Amino acid sequence: MSDPRALFDLTGRVACVTGASSGLGRRAAVGLAAAGAKVVGVARRQDALDTLKDEIGEHAASVVADVTDRAKVEALKTAVSAPFGAPDIIVHAAGVNTREAADDVTDEGWDATLALNLSAPFFLSQALVPAMKDKGWGRIVNFASLQTYRAFPGGIAYGATKAGIAQLTRAMAEAWSKDGITANAIGPGFFPTELTQAVFSDADRAARNAAQTCAGRNGTLEDMDGPLLFLCSDASRYVTGQVLMVDGGFTAK
Repeated sequence: MSDPRALFDLTGRVACVTGASSGLGRRAAVGLAAAGAKVVGVARRQDALDTLKDEIGEHAASVVADVTDRAKVEALKTAVSAPFGAPDIIVHAAGVNTREAADDVTDEGWDATLALNLSAPFFLSQALVPAMKDKGWGRIVNFASLQTYRAFPGGIAYGATKAGIAQLTRAMAEAWSKDGITANAIGPGFFPTELTQAVFSDADRAARNAAQTCAGRNGTLEDMDGPLLFLCSDASRYVTGQVLMVDGGFTAK
């Protein structure tokens, strides 16, 4: 048997991570680079991307872009392929939660949520897949959520997109896995990020969430490293169309 650690080695791979300026997206970019990948971070904030590049070093590049701009998807594909070649791995970590109650959902909030959380992962993947097909190897990792399966107050638009991500992931797997491209989703529980700032700023609420898990605690950024590396590497070559919940057992209770 070959060294099982080699299954997780991303040396020679190119990864593109959206939402790389903060939170789980930034952590994904750093983790994949640590595993040997050359990483292209995509976000709207140049200053945050600059600090990411400084942290990772020469194997990092960045592209400032709005991934919801459908008219510029081809330009984005060209931009993320320029530094190191066409990406082998795409991690769709960019997301938004407007937290509008069902009675108060606006057209703008609904459309912005669907555009970033659901449409962008599909159309950017669609643009990058041909190069993955040419190599016979690719990894697509979407971001699901507790709200893929559970309804939370103020989350009707967000929850709808995250439920959609589960089916989008299965449909991507059906379409592209025969070409050596796996498509999976990772479903974080409660992690301290910009997106969940409102949750963690309320100590009582954070404690209640922790108590609802099997593990008895909320997530830390380190908890995401292993599952993400698994889904982005050869270790998961026969795993596709799945949603892996990294939630301390929140959805198991």
